[in-house]
Amino acid sequence: MCCSLRFVLVSIFTLLQPIITLRIATSLAWIEHTPQPYAIKNFYKGSTAATLTSGGVANLASNPQDFELAANAETQGLKQYANHKNVRLIYIVCEVAYRIVADKRKGITKLADLKGKKIGTFSGTSASVFVHNMMATVGVKDSEYTIKSGNVCMKAPCASDTLPSQLKAGSIDAFGIWEPAVELGADAIGSNAILFQNASIYREVYSLYSTTDALNNPAKRKDIVEFVRALNKTLDVFANKPKENGVYDYVAKEVGMDAPVVESVWVDHKWSGTWGNDLIDFIVEEDKYLAGTDKRSATSRKDLEKFLDRSIIDEL
Repeated sequence: MCCSLRFVLVSIFTLLQPIITLRIATSLAWIEHTPQPYAIKNFYKGSTAATLTSGGVANLASNPQDFELAANAETQGLKQYANHKNVRLIYIVCEVAYRIVADKRKGITKLADLKGKKIGTFSGTSASVFVHNMMATVGVKDSEYTIKSGNVCMKAPCASDTLPSQLKAGSIDAFGIWEPAVELGADAIGSNAILFQNASIYREVYSLYSTTDALNNPAKRKDIVEFVRALNKTLDVFANKPKENGVYDYVAKEVGMDAPVVESVWVDHKWSGTWGNDLIDFIVEEDKYLAGTDKRSATSRKDLEKFLDRSIIDEL
């Protein structure tokens, strides 16, 4: 009787203990995030379960005790790092060459023709940095075009308040953002669409982030390494054999797209894993721009070098 009671009490105590997991904050809406659930489902072998929660790198800054990892574009990473120097970029999931789609009926045949036009994008995001960088290459200042907001669309038919529908209706002249909205915008106006893209000017660097506390915790670090190992295996599938492994269908289901549209924009996504020596120059220049829009001081190159932490990649 005594032993039975002890067993019951131990069982109850065990059930009441918090379930320890590798907690990851990430936006669940976009193509770029999909290697994470795929890795968890197919390859992750950590000592604890891995869970995805809607969010991003801001969660690491505001609630570091609640998350070990987060995923976001480099823009949001830089914004958070400016005031939270414990955040680290540890891995690149995907690099995306964004595109601008414009309506040739508005007299647009080259990028410079967007001067004085209405361009749809999301202010304060990687998309607005992309539009700024692209327009700067042809000498057009931010003050020389008008930014218009609108929602994205993941699957046709697109609602009237989305950027593809606004382009079709003529209330904007062009827009630049992540996929698949640009693809759907081009489809919406057919032969009247003209596209502008230059990955050397801007590409989204969709990254995995952690904190110094999590990275310095041996138990947490072990599971972070295993998650990155699983991501490496996933990116190999995504980059080299997506169709054979049903990736287009998988991604379409995860983010509410049509599989043929996923396949059509796949070429714009580079499943990276790591980064080259040029990344530091890229983020130094981007941070200077963000510092101006956020009305803060630019982060020094020395600090940004600390922001890029290759230790997990090197450990693998």
